[in-house]
Amino acid sequence: MNTPRMGNNVVIGENVTFGENISIGHNVIIYDGAKIGDNVLIQDNVVIGKQPSRAKNSILPDVKQLPPTVIGSGCTIGTSSIIYANAELADDVFVADLATIRERVTIGEKTIVGRGVAVENDCRVGVKCKLETNCYITAYSELGDYVFVAPGVITTNDNYMARSAERYDKFKGITIKNGGRIGANTTTLPGITIEEDGAVGAGSIVTKDVKQEELVVGTPAKVIRKVPDNQLLRNQ
Repeated sequence: MNTPRMGNNVVIGENVTFGENISIGHNVIIYDGAKIGDNVLIQDNVVIGKQPSRAKNSILPDVKQLPPTVIGSGCTIGTSSIIYANAELADDVFVADLATIRERVTIGEKTIVGRGVAVENDCRVGVKCKLETNCYITAYSELGDYVFVAPGVITTNDNYMARSAERYDKFKGITIKNGGRIGANTTTLPGITIEEDGAVGAGSIVTKDVKQEELVVGTPAKVIRKVPDNQLLRNQ
């Protein structure tokens, strides 16, 4: 096994594998079986491979032991971030300080997960996305490639707001297809789909699906025009 450069008070579990040129800060915990690629920077107080805890009244399935975390080559994991077990980060992902990436999440190549971002369980995030400061990606969401989520965006997955058993089989997060963009402080209702190159203006509340290349704004969000040609993904 390659030997990483390590700070003080680093705890490394059993069967952790490291690539070449790994730098680990102070007070880091890496749990059993984690796989770390080449040229990875892990900053202070990071936790990698944490098994999730389950509240007694949680409706989530009780999973005894999840598979290890996989961190691709060229990744940066910022100070005090937590990457849960069974999460997989592709090459060159940048995770900023205080971010949380939950179990069964996949993050595509060269995606940026900003400061304080939370990506909840069972999400898929594509390549070269930008999830900006303090946005919240609810469980069971799927983001395509080149997706932009601005600071303070909130996504939701429960129309029943924790009441009635009917909700148990109807949880659904947000779907944002390739090139979709959401402005700052927007809220999306459960199950919303934003089609390719759809855009949502800042401060909107999205109650209906956004069609391809439409720009929607307001509370509730309504179509105001098409996304300008020079802003479309295919023209970048």
